[in-house]
Amino acid sequence: MAQVTGPVEQSLRQTALGAVVGGAGLHGGHAWLGLPYAAPPVGALRWRAPQPAAPWEGERMALRHPPACPQFSGLGGEPGELQGSEDCLYLNIFAPAFAPESLPQGEARLPVMLWIHGGGNTIGDAAFYDGSLLASEQGVILVAVQYRIGPFGWFRHAALRSGASPAEASGNFGLLDLLAALRWLRGNIAAFGGDPGNITVFGESAGGSNTFALLFSPLSQGLFQRAIVQSGSPRMLPGAAAESRRALAEARQQHGGAGFPENTSGPVAQRLLGAAAGGPAEAVAAALRSANWRKVLGAYQGRRDLGMIAMPTLFADGFALPSEPALEALAAGRYRQMPVIIGSNRDEPKFFQVGDPALVRWLLGVPIGLRDPLRYDREAEYGAKWFKLSGVDEPARRMRAAQGGSVFAYRFDWDEEPKILWWDFSRIFGAAHAFEIPFLFGNFDMGRLTPALFNEENEAPRLELGRRMRSYWAEFARSGNPGSGGGDLPAWTAWDDSRPTAGRFMVFDTEAGGGVRMSSDALSAEGVLTQIAADPRFADSAERCESLTKLQLWWGGLSEADLRKGGCDPQPPQSAGN
Repeated sequence: MAQVTGPVEQSLRQTALGAVVGGAGLHGGHAWLGLPYAAPPVGALRWRAPQPAAPWEGERMALRHPPACPQFSGLGGEPGELQGSEDCLYLNIFAPAFAPESLPQGEARLPVMLWIHGGGNTIGDAAFYDGSLLASEQGVILVAVQYRIGPFGWFRHAALRSGASPAEASGNFGLLDLLAALRWLRGNIAAFGGDPGNITVFGESAGGSNTFALLFSPLSQGLFQRAIVQSGSPRMLPGAAAESRRALAEARQQHGGAGFPENTSGPVAQRLLGAAAGGPAEAVAAALRSANWRKVLGAYQGRRDLGMIAMPTLFADGFALPSEPALEALAAGRYRQMPVIIGSNRDEPKFFQVGDPALVRWLLGVPIGLRDPLRYDREAEYGAKWFKLSGVDEPARRMRAAQGGSVFAYRFDWDEEPKILWWDFSRIFGAAHAFEIPFLFGNFDMGRLTPALFNEENEAPRLELGRRMRSYWAEFARSGNPGSGGGDLPAWTAWDDSRPTAGRFMVFDTEAGGGVRMSSDALSAEGVLTQIAADPRFADSAERCESLTKLQLWWGGLSEADLRKGGCDPQPPQSAGN
């Protein structure tokens, strides 16, 4: 975890809470790490709405990354290891280098881009996302924010709701943190040369889903002006699904998602408090808030892939988030209508499939081959199509109908990982989930996996692809339209369903993979199901049922008629003689 060098005298800035001094960014410009935007949510403030941060005297040295929020260790750590601190509501700011007297003023202020990290809303932090290249190269202010994750960010329990404010009763504490960070930016980002009236929220995976949630939230009015959703989902769970096994199980049939019924708040509180979980609400709330954070995390069961907990998050409670189903809200235009980019990666599921020992052989922490190549490719293809259909195409269609030509979409296709001996990493990983992030931030250090992903041979074309992507993202932040990336790149036009050959999304790839280009391809549920039914790579109906069950588990909404259309008969009719 790199810290910035400094302090740098020219980086002195005056915020509403006090003076801060930063350092030199890794790729140029200035960087301020660990600025508090809310009070530490500890003790009596656990599972409460974020409170204002306390001011300080003198100059605060903002040179070190803040501690991550409590979580299980992910990549690079020991499985099951706990890390972090509840005192974690901080953000990092990256900006071009300006002397205090030369800060942009008025209309010259720079667009602001607030990055929300991914990790299933249960792992992740801001430290990995050094924004100095994007900020210095493209002339923007990049802010990477931390927010409560796991049970500390998403916990809805009857005892905590008793006498609570509507915001706190929602259980969406991570979302409330993001709203608090946006309010902090509105009051302070001008001190860093940023325009508080031009803020783009963007995030990947859970960060993309949280970006969708901010678009839906009635509490976000006026806090941001543009949004970029990278591999996210508009899916929200009913509030009851946060607390009840049965409600979560029912919600997964309709909405999909990775929630584990034993990790709803009722069973968790029972494991944490024992018989005391059935006591008076006030006593239960006090016991929950005073429990050691390590024991709170330890009360969550099930698999923890990459450290992620399978638990319900983003509750449609009717206050912080509307109770209306997401796609219905989009179709009706009941969300924050603004310029938006929505996208996914061509091989999304491979990020998760590669960790499945039933599918992939591993040696010394590196994947070395596929056990069943046909099944691996088949599951990745249809998982990615359904991911794009539910997270990009369907939302884009509805948003385009509601707000017109300010909806843009993309697909990331880069898959030029090296071949080492007989190991074809381009097939194992491809354009997997989250693989666009190194291109946007210019950080290609992925730890022990780096040699399997990036080498000298693919360096020049991937660096150029990253520069192009940053140009589009920054131009969108400036104007609300990615256009030609502020230069002479291919024109990125809005999603258009007016005719079959109309452009719908931009494809991001190197010249060897076809280059950066618009595509008119479109997905529909009927089309994907028909492909599955006709695909000869499935040996029989049982294999089709297995594949469709996975789609149902993650995305929900598949009826028995849909399953049959996909070649799976969940309840075969009995013969006439029986």
